[in-house]
Amino acid sequence: MTNGTDGIAQEGQILLELVDSQGRTVGTSEKLAAHQMPGQLHRAFSVFLFDSEGRMLLQRRALRKYHSPGVWSNACCGHPYPGEAPFHAATRRTIEELGIAPALLAAAGTVTYHHPDPASGLVEHEFNHLFVGRVEGATRPDPDEVAEVSFVTPGELAERQASATFSAWFNDVLDAARPTIRRLDLAPIW
Repeated sequence: MTNGTDGIAQEGQILLELVDSQGRTVGTSEKLAAHQMPGQLHRAFSVFLFDSEGRMLLQRRALRKYHSPGVWSNACCGHPYPGEAPFHAATRRTIEELGIAPALLAAAGTVTYHHPDPASGLVEHEFNHLFVGRVEGATRPDPDEVAEVSFVTPGELAERQASATFSAWFNDVLDAARPTIRRLDLAPIW
């Protein structure tokens, strides 16, 4: 465990905020160390974005990602820097990864999960802040982060999940975000 508030442990190392089961900050850890077995509970965020037709934006993670490369997942996910508000981090990373700012973004609760990744030997043990919103205009994905994007209906999502690999956390975060997606009328079909 290391201390710091600028998000950098040492040159090139990113710090994550460790939390307890209630989401209270208990320290920091270097990003890769937090994801090694058995996994340290840390703060994260997941963003779900929808177009004006109610289709969900998916991204396929870049093949060079160290964790879960090449799998499909929600529009954007990541980790706030220590002390950074999850809403700010979600907005920042959406712009950095997808090249577009959400036209609307609202908090949708939290969910905690623990998912080992057998392929990499890493673990996602996250206290995840959920956000849902709308996106307007074309995305310009950063190729270091995103291999491709796609807008899908629920039926198209089911077809893709039957034929492609998704992130281990995708269904957990989608299920937890659904009530807010429906309440805000972003995509009532979800």
